[in-house]
Amino acid sequence: MCGIVGAVAQRAVSGILLEGLRRLEYRGYDSAGLAVFEGEQIHRLRRAGKVENLTHAEQETPLKGHSGIAHTRWATHGKPTENNAHPHMSGDDLAIVHNGIIENFEPLKHQLQQDGFVFTSDTDTEVIAHLVARAVNQGKNLQEAFLETVSQLEGAFALGVLHKDYPDQILASRKGSPLVVGIGIGENFIASDQMALLQVTDRFIYLEEGDFVQVTPDEVMIWDANLEIVDRPVKKFEHSLSAADKGEFRHFMMKEIYEQPEVVKATLQGRISDKHLLEQAFGSEAASVFDQTQHVQIIACGTSFHAGLVAKYWLEDLAGIPCSIEVASEYRYRKHVIPANTLFVTISQSGETADTLAALRAVKDKVLASLTVCNVPGSSLVRESDLCLMTNAGPEIGVASTKAFTTQLVALLMLTVALARRHGLTEQQETDIVEALHKLPGLLLAAVKLDKEIEILSQDFAEKNHSLFLGRGPLYPVAMEGALKLKEISYIHAEAYAAGELKHGPLALVDKEMPVVAVAPNNALLDKLKANLQEVKARGGELFVFAGADHVKPEDGLKVEQMPDVPEILEPIVYTIPLQLLSYHVAVLKGTDVDQPRNLAKSVTVE
Repeated sequence: MCGIVGAVAQRAVSGILLEGLRRLEYRGYDSAGLAVFEGEQIHRLRRAGKVENLTHAEQETPLKGHSGIAHTRWATHGKPTENNAHPHMSGDDLAIVHNGIIENFEPLKHQLQQDGFVFTSDTDTEVIAHLVARAVNQGKNLQEAFLETVSQLEGAFALGVLHKDYPDQILASRKGSPLVVGIGIGENFIASDQMALLQVTDRFIYLEEGDFVQVTPDEVMIWDANLEIVDRPVKKFEHSLSAADKGEFRHFMMKEIYEQPEVVKATLQGRISDKHLLEQAFGSEAASVFDQTQHVQIIACGTSFHAGLVAKYWLEDLAGIPCSIEVASEYRYRKHVIPANTLFVTISQSGETADTLAALRAVKDKVLASLTVCNVPGSSLVRESDLCLMTNAGPEIGVASTKAFTTQLVALLMLTVALARRHGLTEQQETDIVEALHKLPGLLLAAVKLDKEIEILSQDFAEKNHSLFLGRGPLYPVAMEGALKLKEISYIHAEAYAAGELKHGPLALVDKEMPVVAVAPNNALLDKLKANLQEVKARGGELFVFAGADHVKPEDGLKVEQMPDVPEILEPIVYTIPLQLLSYHVAVLKGTDVDQPRNLAKSVTVE
């Protein structure tokens, strides 16, 4: 689920491996380790907790070998202890790192125990190490043993293997979990994410599903799932190295909030003219697909799910076509009734979200076409979808998503326009939306400039344990996203409701200890929302309202943060910013780990 780094070089690699792990810390993890071939044997170091602990251990016992593998683990089998940390070994000869879950590890473990193998961890990964070792013991070479082992595994995995009898090579494979090869000069690498290797290369091969690779300092050989030797293109990674640094900011999350005006420009660049959407950005086949689309099914998780909920309002309002949306982990495990001519839309920052990817694979042959809104070129969702629209947000390091969400909304609004063209959207309506999109970066900048005012506002939340968020229409999913952000990084229990639902239960929670946050732009639902706010105020609740200029007046028990005037179509995007800032400042006051909140991971690549 978390991070893999491997290197074979003509220089010592432990520093490269440790730096790679540090660059993968944004994924979330609970232990770290590395194994390096040195002096005719494999030396392993593992530590529970942060990569910093592992770095100190390596400084005390320096490893100077020229080949090695490393890993950050997020516990799926067994507690986050040193014994369960990767790499795992079989005897002293072989070390392995693994992302993913092996679903049939229990019967495999039972077989291995009957063959005399002793397990020292609670993980599914140790099974893989012993399977490879058993095959080698039976006379197979490492490549044969690795392929035989992979054929026995059920589930999702990215694997890297180091063996003392093959000191100048790493074997790796992927199925359902991402893996890339980094290309150097006299040295080559593997990693679960390009970010891990940007200090040594900007050239990458993105392995396909089922690929098997042998990496040496001078050569990379790739076999596909049919064991045919294949050439995969080497692609240059275009994201700026500065994306991996905090710069002047205390946390990545704040840096990424402040980046939103610029990254939204990148999302729009080349995709809109002065007055029109350039729908070729969706791909050469997009026009034909959009011509036939009569229904949209959106699948996503977490923050991306909230983006999809906003898109449902847009699609049904502007395009007049039905849109269904469901959490991927629910959708993949039930029977589906898929209407004719359904465009299946997946949304994912990483492009590797396991449940979303599985949902796509389950229905790919049953829908008109698939389209993904994603931030990572070369990711599994991008490769396996018929169409894609990259959000171009750049790497997002903070676990709590910010710029990924707003750029997803922009991409989904462009998709809405593309479909609405075929269902009655007039040229003038399209022009109005496109002109509004041209203004969006400036509006986001104005919202970001509310930072200091919201920092002051956040002090009213520092001692609270619960909060309620309210919104109406497409601002209801924005309220949901605001509540998610607050609970993710400040650990304050927060819930969101459609404001009209207050009388149906949530109003019972309202008292002076329950701050209530409302997003209240000046639209057709504002008067209805004002009535809901009075219900809260009458029960002694303390209200914090983000509203258009002068449309909601401050009074006792009601604090108002004035927002810039925003075209109605853009309200869900712009009104997201103050909720992100609020959650950030509350978390800082609470003293939590803003960028790496407890129990969470950035890329959820297993169930």
